[in-house]
Amino acid sequence: MTGKPDQSVTKSDRIVISVDAMGGDAGPAVVVAGLAMSAKKNPQLGFLLHGPIQELTPLVAKRRILDGRVEIRDAQKIVTMEDKPSQVMRNGKGTSMWSTLDAVNNGEAAGAVSCGNTGALMALSMLRLRKMPGVNRPAIAILWPSRNPQGFNVMLDVGADVRADAQDLLQFALMGTSYVRNSMNIRRPRVGLLNVGTEAHKGHAELKEAHALIAEQAERADYEFVGFVEGSDIPGDVVDLIVTDGFTGNVAIKTGEGTASMLRTTLREAFEYSFLSRIAAILAYTSLSRLTKRIDPRRVNGGVFLGLNGTVVKSHGGADATGISAAVKLAFLLAQQGFAEKLAARVASVVELTQDDAALQDAEHPIK
Repeated sequence: MTGKPDQSVTKSDRIVISVDAMGGDAGPAVVVAGLAMSAKKNPQLGFLLHGPIQELTPLVAKRRILDGRVEIRDAQKIVTMEDKPSQVMRNGKGTSMWSTLDAVNNGEAAGAVSCGNTGALMALSMLRLRKMPGVNRPAIAILWPSRNPQGFNVMLDVGADVRADAQDLLQFALMGTSYVRNSMNIRRPRVGLLNVGTEAHKGHAELKEAHALIAEQAERADYEFVGFVEGSDIPGDVVDLIVTDGFTGNVAIKTGEGTASMLRTTLREAFEYSFLSRIAAILAYTSLSRLTKRIDPRRVNGGVFLGLNGTVVKSHGGADATGISAAVKLAFLLAQQGFAEKLAARVASVVELTQDDAALQDAEHPIK
């Protein structure tokens, strides 16, 4: 395997995903293993793999399933988890992360996947791909295991920016609605705004303003707005999409991950406690396996950056091969459905609607 372009990767029936091999906690070997899992499941996939060629070439060569499916792009510099986004924006050229995003910007790949530094990835994504016209703040959307028939809810923002005013929350609702439609095939998603309670009088002024804006756009944007929801509704079946600011969303997902990890550890310790508990574990093996799979964060690994001119999926830094494969699958699914183009059209239409509303209000209430 060499770093030279492989013509089979660029065939018209292939969807190419650009992958940052560096930056994750487990190193490039795990990333390559994840690509091999994805390649085995889907023959339509091709990859551009970015990182030091001398390190990646032997790793790819060991995976026969990747023959003719991977082109290695040499990038000797690496963005570490300790690097500040501002430093990466100034000195990021030549890194595997920069190269990964450039492939999407140049039209060589339909989407990008990286396990690297979240802040740096968002900063470089905005630098290389730019925000969509009309988008003030991009957002990160994630899938959350839920009691809904589809098995998951979508929540955003979960950490792109800790701040969000009422207009930002409206944009999150509109972008999230498009994401739910394309990733879950739900024609008319139910949208909820995260608050400290469901009562209309609760929450700060910006949340109340956002409530009014999201409700106002519901009919024209074709979603059902259920109003305020609480933290207990995140894994529930009341809504399909939860809208919040990045600070609250990030705290929520970290709490969820920690709770799921504690639950798995506690169950394992309980069933290893005695001889009888081990027998009980054997008898309950099928049910325990189903539960473990249901709460396994690797199955929903991958936060999608919404509001950019291109699809970027952020994989968890500590993801294993299964997690990498899940992130690649998400990028592939969105590319297959032309999600970036659909989202751009949705944002553009909403910007036009809000501009028309503002012009109408000015006409009805002229300055005297």
